[in-house]
Amino acid sequence: MLKLSYGTAGFDEGMRALYERPAFPPEAETAAASIIAGVRERGDAALVEYAAKFDRAQLTPADFILPLSEAKKIADRLPAADKKAIRQALAQVQTFAKLTKPRNWMMTIRRGVKAGEKFTPMERVGVYIPGGTAPLVSTVIHTAGIAKAAGVKEIVAITPPGNTHPAVMYAMLQAGVTEICRLGGVYGVAALALGTQTLRKVEKICGPGNAYVTAAKKLLYGEVGIDLVAGPSEILIVADHTANPVFVAADLLSQAEHGSGLEQAVLVTTAPDLIPAVEAELNRQRNTLKRQETIDKVLANGVFLIQVPDRDIAAEIAGNYAPEHLEIHTEHPEDMARNIKAAGAIFLGQWTPEPAGDFCAGPSHVLPTAGSAKKFNGLETVSFFRRTSMVKYTEAALKREAEIIARFGAMEMLDAHGRSGTIRVKPE
Repeated sequence: MLKLSYGTAGFDEGMRALYERPAFPPEAETAAASIIAGVRERGDAALVEYAAKFDRAQLTPADFILPLSEAKKIADRLPAADKKAIRQALAQVQTFAKLTKPRNWMMTIRRGVKAGEKFTPMERVGVYIPGGTAPLVSTVIHTAGIAKAAGVKEIVAITPPGNTHPAVMYAMLQAGVTEICRLGGVYGVAALALGTQTLRKVEKICGPGNAYVTAAKKLLYGEVGIDLVAGPSEILIVADHTANPVFVAADLLSQAEHGSGLEQAVLVTTAPDLIPAVEAELNRQRNTLKRQETIDKVLANGVFLIQVPDRDIAAEIAGNYAPEHLEIHTEHPEDMARNIKAAGAIFLGQWTPEPAGDFCAGPSHVLPTAGSAKKFNGLETVSFFRRTSMVKYTEAALKREAEIIARFGAMEMLDAHGRSGTIRVKPE
């Protein structure tokens, strides 16, 4: 753990270490580029090779797609209580998705001119569901479930071979997945972005992944749409004297257990006495958790306990860090939230733990990391729509504005552009 106090020696250096965190290391991009090139050049043959190399799976092209009937047989083994939890979380996430669904509109913006927007759901999207060390059931809900609520017809789940946990299969079927692609990591993402002899391309790929998947999505942007470039998970908690150290420590540890060991968990507090109390709780609660090896890596290198003199500086640090997850444990959390300039998601008050957002609150848990909340939004319903602007002029309106079109055509030396406007009102 790194403890920092505002205005003391080493504070600025410690903050630089906090702020300067890459989404993925350079070597991940180099490796991803090589795999993508293989898929581009050799298609199905490359996928068979990479499945054996990276996932120890002996596949033929006929094995790439898991039949939904097989998924159902696996899903049927899930306990009824787990099925109920999945259905309830899915319903809550889709309710939020439908509330945020973009609407077509058209209105008169000036005399004789109408303008508006048309939103059309994408037709075929891919959602990446990591395998890794845990069945990420919630990721299915927070990607495929939202795509379904948006009206996407074909939803392809990309997941490593062997990631067939009954809860994952049940969530996929409930969320509206129409195709399950048993291909993992970079080669799975590349397969759906580029297409192969067996697999059809998708229009967009969404969902979290490890550093290599993240690098691949970045490299494939343009060939396919992506949601965002996201790195290891992170949380920043702003707290004052009203904060409960037990809750704060529990929430910091919730992100430390994710698996890469590169996660970050940050406390920024105006209450000096809170830091030793939280530190003690981190050590106590750590001993009760299962993923201690992963957690210990984060406790050693990724936990920052920062003391600041006032709320304004706390808000400034939080906004500059632009965390994936921001919790506010203060007396008036809404007031603090108004001063935060960037965050992937904000959780207000001590009764709103970040894992509620991970699982069942409503908004998607696919969020920007590594400070990219300053530039990107998290996954949202509109992410699965094409936006088209629409404009309609009357004859009288065009006559009023034809001279503007002509002037711009002349300034930009595009006389055909200018004529397109003037020929309608001043025939040659």
